[in-house]
Amino acid sequence: MNSEKSHIRRDDKVKVLTGKDRGKIGKVLKVIRKENRVVVESINKVKRHQKPNFKNPQGGIIEAEAPIHLSNVQLMCNHCLNPIRIKMKVLEDGKKVRVCRKCNETIEA
Repeated sequence: MNSEKSHIRRDDKVKVLTGKDRGKIGKVLKVIRKENRVVVESINKVKRHQKPNFKNPQGGIIEAEAPIHLSNVQLMCNHCLNPIRIKMKVLEDGKKVRVCRKCNETIEA
């Protein structure tokens, strides 16, 4: 499996570009780098039928978020409120930060 470099991190706001949840905005809960996927809060909900077990003694239908491919989400800028592409910038102290290409503001996770 090829894992490509991702500029999306946990707690970022992203917009879904394709699929049944197209246009929705959510917060990234988890980044799965090996599979190039992200889990976004309240996006791509799936229902699973669960047998009763020790953790869930009643069983039933459980609703949870499923991972989405990185290519189907785009990072949102907090300043200009648009889905954006980013560029990397090195500060004077040697720290690398993500910068919005539209408004040149640094993106804080």
